[in-house]
Amino acid sequence: MSDIFESDIDDENENLQSLEDNDTSVVETENLVIDFPLYHIKLEYSSETLYAKTQNNLKLNAGDYVITPTRYGKDMGKVLGESKKPIGIKQSDIVTVDRKATDEDMKKREELIKKEKEAFPIFKEKVAQHKLDMKLVETHFLFDEQKALFFFSSDNRVDFRDLVKDLVSVFKMRIELRQIGVRDESRITGGLGVCGRPFCCHGVSDKLRPVSIRMAKDQNLSLNSMKISGQCGRLLCCLSYEFDWYNEAHKKLPTEGLHIHYDGTNFRITEVNPLTNMIKMSGEDGRLLEVNAKRFTKDSNNHWRID
Repeated sequence: MSDIFESDIDDENENLQSLEDNDTSVVETENLVIDFPLYHIKLEYSSETLYAKTQNNLKLNAGDYVITPTRYGKDMGKVLGESKKPIGIKQSDIVTVDRKATDEDMKKREELIKKEKEAFPIFKEKVAQHKLDMKLVETHFLFDEQKALFFFSSDNRVDFRDLVKDLVSVFKMRIELRQIGVRDESRITGGLGVCGRPFCCHGVSDKLRPVSIRMAKDQNLSLNSMKISGQCGRLLCCLSYEFDWYNEAHKKLPTEGLHIHYDGTNFRITEVNPLTNMIKMSGEDGRLLEVNAKRFTKDSNNHWRID
């Protein structure tokens, strides 16, 4: 599952690096051999998504349910639609759909959902008996395998070997316990963010992307943890999704700190706002100017000037 962030900050004296994601690697969608159409499929119980191709020219539509391999085993997923330009995936991320779900499959899934609800209190009871520090987040029975998944969160590592034995004796199937981080917990449970919209991690059909403090800096945001953290207490996922746009926008604009000669005075660029497309400058003569970015161009020597 996703990596966990360190504690957030509230003032500039605290270590900004503590907000950095441990894994800042980005998977590039290069050298992929893709047989289109490629479909984007969501596992509804965890809000994870995967990419899949089909066999024998099987056509899928958004909203269809399919039986497909997942990292946990064969399961049912919901088709979100075709993926024309997949981003941030590896060749190993692409699976092959087994088949479309039938009416009988959908009835079986309803029965499994009922069993999952019944399993919830049983799990909590066993945890209490073993006096373990575990918070159950989600229970899921795989569709095509005799296997149950229990997603839980905890502040500490948990020795749950005896608990697994108890659960196996109750459910008579393979049991897999997955300890997840706070971002994954929010992704599964869902909710509303400070913006009033559903959590990005729950509503956006994508993998959890690394988020760094640099993304907040590049977007000119306050480095106050209350303003740049989500309900999970970690950096806002939207910082990562919006960073690509800001990164591209900044390439077309002069950088802060750049000195430029204008109207007989040397000015220093103090603020660049890609959203408003306005640039603020401070002059040696004390003047403060706000200029539209469209007036900034590069000369033949690749130096910025104002027209």
